[in-house]
Amino acid sequence: MAVSGEFSQMTIPHEFRPMAYIASPYSLPDPVENTHLAIAAGERLDASGLLTAYIPHMNLLWHIVYPHNVDFWYGYDIAFLARCDVLYRLPGKSQGADDEIAFANEVGMPVFYDEDKVIAWAHDWLDL
Repeated sequence: MAVSGEFSQMTIPHEFRPMAYIASPYSLPDPVENTHLAIAAGERLDASGLLTAYIPHMNLLWHIVYPHNVDFWYGYDIAFLARCDVLYRLPGKSQGADDEIAFANEVGMPVFYDEDKVIAWAHDWLDL
């Protein structure tokens, strides 16, 4: 999906953009395919020029080199989520992503399931 309309012409420096946490399935059906999908979503959000994406799936490589149990990764991911401004949930069954939504709701963080809506939210957040 290409970013369209007025958003495609804007580029805000990364350090001033809101941080978007990408929550989606990791282990099922396949960690590599799920990581690919999450990276593609992060690339699209970044291409909007309005968001900086945090993709917890990128820890796949770390886990290959230094494996940790699932509780380590859940805690690690929540620590990053706590520093983000918005959560973008990709489709698919995932208890971890559902727990991340619960955390976001608990702290009052906006949660979106639609890419165009999270980009529109960033536009408003940046007061453009």
